[in-house]
Amino acid sequence: MTAEGRDILSAVAIGVGASLLMDLWNLLLKLAFGIPSLNYCLLGRWICHMPGGTFRHASIAHARQKPGECTIGWIAHYAIGAGLALGLLVVASREWLVRPALVPALLWGVGTVVFPLLVMQPALGLGVASSKTASPTQARLKSLATHMVFGVGLYSSANGLNYVLRAFG
Repeated sequence: MTAEGRDILSAVAIGVGASLLMDLWNLLLKLAFGIPSLNYCLLGRWICHMPGGTFRHASIAHARQKPGECTIGWIAHYAIGAGLALGLLVVASREWLVRPALVPALLWGVGTVVFPLLVMQPALGLGVASSKTASPTQARLKSLATHMVFGVGLYSSANGLNYVLRAFG
């Protein structure tokens, strides 16, 4: 395998690890504080409506259910995490994979919050930056905190991967 191929696989693994940490964070918020997370089945429903030409919904929760939407939503969630990690690799270079640093990962994680605030939430019927929700400020802060955790996950996953590769590679 080429060095580029290894780097891409590494970035994908890092993105999956960061997404997993984000899911654990959301589980903690739900269990400890009763703060619900995005239902990835609704992400899948949104994606499943796209081939029919519907990219924006008044309320994704009231949109017609689609077969396989939960599976598609969870796969999309982890694929998005992997894609965002690949984006970090492009911006930070291969050097970051070799010597992960927290600040670039954290800044990248925080920067990725623009996608849910400006793309996904409006498309799901929640308004720009959750403006149509019951508690927009709480939703915005949760999105920001979750993406900060994603950034920490990028950093910790990169370090974990480097440890495994040194120990077994």
